[in-house]
Amino acid sequence: MIKSMTGYGQSSYEIAGKKVTVDIKTLNSKQFDLNLRVPMIYRDVEPDIRNILLQKIERGKADVYITVDYPENYASQSLNKGLYYKYYDELTDLIKETQDKTRELLPVIMKLPDIMKQTREEAGEKDKELLLNAINEAAHQLDTFRINEGQILATDLKNRQLLIEQLLSQIEPYEKQRTENLKNKLHTSLLSLEAENKTDKNRFEQELIYYIEKMDFTEEKIRLKKHGAYFSETLIDDASNGKKLSFIVQEMGREINTLGSKANDFEIQKIVVQMKDELEKIKEQLMNIL
Repeated sequence: MIKSMTGYGQSSYEIAGKKVTVDIKTLNSKQFDLNLRVPMIYRDVEPDIRNILLQKIERGKADVYITVDYPENYASQSLNKGLYYKYYDELTDLIKETQDKTRELLPVIMKLPDIMKQTREEAGEKDKELLLNAINEAAHQLDTFRINEGQILATDLKNRQLLIEQLLSQIEPYEKQRTENLKNKLHTSLLSLEAENKTDKNRFEQELIYYIEKMDFTEEKIRLKKHGAYFSETLIDDASNGKKLSFIVQEMGREINTLGSKANDFEIQKIVVQMKDELEKIKEQLMNIL
């Protein structure tokens, strides 16, 4: 089953009044390239998160964001009371010494360093369990998205492979004329040589056989058909294998190039150009196959 490397999945849960959301977005890449953003509260479960994502995503560039939305009455900072009273006592003594009573202490103290301290939140075991479940659920949604996209890609790839087969069959009508043109060309050359009494018939027959064999592309056509059939079989395999498909396409390209170099016929070469164009489009699509 073909899967696209492009996909999106999301999952969320609520606990202790906060909402935790997991977003996974993937794009094509030769390797597994993970960009993971985890809030500090979940840093200790990051290795488990990475292992799940590696198994589920397999390959591609993945951006994974875990966000936490707190209720309106949640305070991420609190007053450092011990430091507040220390500042207050010192400023009160200073006022007594200077007899300066024009200032209110509260606004001054609130601007002093470290008067507010960050609230340190720790995730409980239930919270961590819910987070890992959310990671798995988002990855499952991502996989479903990739399968759906893969079906679209598989249809397009199959159609282009069939088009290459159709183009290959269009070569046959030109082969007979190509052979006649070759015979006429050789016959003209032979008459010219005979007129000059320079013909070595044995050598000429050997050269003729060599030339005909060199120009024959029957094997290339047969191999191209076989590669095309193998490509179609791989498209419907249980596992998505973009790399394997790419290797098959390389072999198809090799046969098409050889066919074009042997053609020695304008009409056949035009068809070969069309085949190359379709093959390039297949290569582009395969870059996004898992």
